[in-house]
Amino acid sequence: MRVLIMGAAGMVGQKLLNRILSGESGIDSSSELYLHDIVSAHVPSGADGCSVLVGNVADPAEAKKLADLKPDLIFHLASIVSGEAELEFEKGWQINMSGAWSLLEALRVHHDQSGGSYRPKLIFTSSIAVFGAPFPARITDEFFCTPQTSYGAQKAIVELLLSDYSRKGFIDALSIRLPTICVRPGKPNLAASSFFSGIIREPLNGVEAILPVSDNVRHWHASPRSAARFLTHAATLDLDALGSRRALNMPGVSCTVAEQIEALRSVAGNDVVKLIKPQLDEQIVKIVAGWPRDFQTDRAHTFGFESETNFEQIIRIYLEDDLPTVS
Repeated sequence: MRVLIMGAAGMVGQKLLNRILSGESGIDSSSELYLHDIVSAHVPSGADGCSVLVGNVADPAEAKKLADLKPDLIFHLASIVSGEAELEFEKGWQINMSGAWSLLEALRVHHDQSGGSYRPKLIFTSSIAVFGAPFPARITDEFFCTPQTSYGAQKAIVELLLSDYSRKGFIDALSIRLPTICVRPGKPNLAASSFFSGIIREPLNGVEAILPVSDNVRHWHASPRSAARFLTHAATLDLDALGSRRALNMPGVSCTVAEQIEALRSVAGNDVVKLIKPQLDEQIVKIVAGWPRDFQTDRAHTFGFESETNFEQIIRIYLEDDLPTVS
């Protein structure tokens, strides 16, 4: 099988790659793996069958080059994050929306040239940003999409494109709406949600962290381990069972920032928690006020998707996977 990972150099892309290479994903670990990103993706030592490709998905010629590989399975993780998409309007639409459409059109050409026999499976990482306020106490599978950011609008449009191209039989696609992925290893990024990871990661590394919102803010989280598992599980599903509804809200943990902090205290103690410094940022406060807080993900559970059940589990996964020297 030929597998293409778009956005392979990113954190979730790397977690996905490692899960496939582990042989525990349900995807043949001996598959030909093509790793595409704007920068060169890291390949673990000893990994065979990996080809690293570098290019910009906003370029239609790049989309054609990827489609010409005729991958059987495509993981579309390539995008710029929410804060960057809001600050750089044109760049956000070129990468997050136009790039996806160019890829779909290039794949459609191969479908038509094959007489309809080429129909790749495509798993797209969408986002809970496709939803906008006012929200019910818990968002169900029937709640409609009214994004209130450019990033959310871009993700919602790609969801619609994937549904339509699947309906026409050109591809076989599923959009998975990820919770905020936390705790992210590495350095902060430009996502407005970055602080949710920062207030855990930085203190665990002995560094002060700024908390830019009130601790009564509630949000929806899942670990990087769950994100990779969502993707590989989606790839093994019979997507025809989804019918015409080709997007799923992924399960996660709903908790307040205060509950995050208490989970950190339970795992690492008071001295670590003292490194969190409240400092309100009105711009982030305003953005966060328009985000979803809780979900009822019955449909995803029906199709076998599972995640953590409390935030302490999420912290312990970070310690196990990305900070092994901390006990």
